[in-house]
Amino acid sequence: MNVLFLTLVQFDSLQEKNIYTDLLREFVKNSHNVYVISPVEKRQNQSTHLIREKHARILRLKIGNTQKTNIIEKGISTLRIESQYKNAIKKFFSNVKFDLILYSTPPITLVSAIEYVKKRDKAKTYLLLKDIFPQNAVDIGLLRTSGLKGLLYKHFRKKEKRLYRISDRIGCMSPANVDYVINHNPEIVPNKVGVCPNSIEVEDKSLDFETKAKIREKYGIPLGKIVFVYGGNLGKPQGIPFVIKCLKKCDTITDVFFLIVGNGTEYSDLENYIKKEKPVNVKLMQSLPKEDYDILVGACDVGLLFLDYRFTIPNFPSRLLSYMQAKIPILAVTDENTDVGKVITTGEFGWSVTSNSVKEVYKRILDIISKNNFIEKGNNGYQYLREYYSVDKTYNSIIRNVRTNL
Repeated sequence: MNVLFLTLVQFDSLQEKNIYTDLLREFVKNSHNVYVISPVEKRQNQSTHLIREKHARILRLKIGNTQKTNIIEKGISTLRIESQYKNAIKKFFSNVKFDLILYSTPPITLVSAIEYVKKRDKAKTYLLLKDIFPQNAVDIGLLRTSGLKGLLYKHFRKKEKRLYRISDRIGCMSPANVDYVINHNPEIVPNKVGVCPNSIEVEDKSLDFETKAKIREKYGIPLGKIVFVYGGNLGKPQGIPFVIKCLKKCDTITDVFFLIVGNGTEYSDLENYIKKEKPVNVKLMQSLPKEDYDILVGACDVGLLFLDYRFTIPNFPSRLLSYMQAKIPILAVTDENTDVGKVITTGEFGWSVTSNSVKEVYKRILDIISKNNFIEKGNNGYQYLREYYSVDKTYNSIIRNVRTNL
């Protein structure tokens, strides 16, 4: 089977480690031919080029700047992506007949390219739904449903519905996502929406005590503290002002140390808080290469998830997978609409609290350190990962739907 994967995630090899390359390697492992279009932005000073691997071709397509740029350039570049991807398919993959098209959100801006291949090759289409845009932007105030921003919302909402319409199957991250999509898009046939969770090629990333001590020493993390780690995006979806309030409240808990690793639009807010307040139990670090980050997580005790309380859509962050394979339990501090906290508590590999009460977060952290059952819950998380979030399970689900349900 020839599989086309369209993405705005940038990678040069299927040997890299993320939820998409892990899945694509599973397709290759099962003798499918994989073709990828992944962007390279203008600021990177590279031309469009094709990378060849065994059973895989990765087209690094030059596009305009959509990151680390002004809003005008970002807008123009984003609007051009559809036609650029479509033209690239015609130029580089004109002689390939695709059987399956995989694509993920974000973005919703590849509709024309997907429609073109679907019609040309009579290919099956499978949407990996990783976010629900534009509603997620409305929830945190980036868009509105009225006024000038309302015009943008209506434009993107129309694109979203069109993407759902051309998708033969919509794979959602969790049951709450399935319910949301069906309830808010009554025109969708319910049986084409199902659960297809974030997944990885499972590896045991836990560390022994001696290795943990060496890693903590390397990064200046105290050995005698219970370390809560957050790794990932530091942007508006994480509700950074609330995170800072929680850090201030927990400043007097002498047994706890907070490690925050990542980048994002709100990174400077955390940086300014640390420079001004000089908390003794908080360390902020820029993002690390994935391999280094995974090792660092294994040297910690509890993983953190943060989601803004205003969200009405059920986010399900993929960063919990790194915590699970490191065999550390998870504290989810989230809105009430996501089911990630329910999954964590039902699976007995962590705790959940809503992200609208600093007092409740403080009380939960005190409760966690008093019980000190990290090893048991961490092992539960690893077993849950193997059972539900292993990439071979996701692959088999996709293939089963492509062959029997579509």
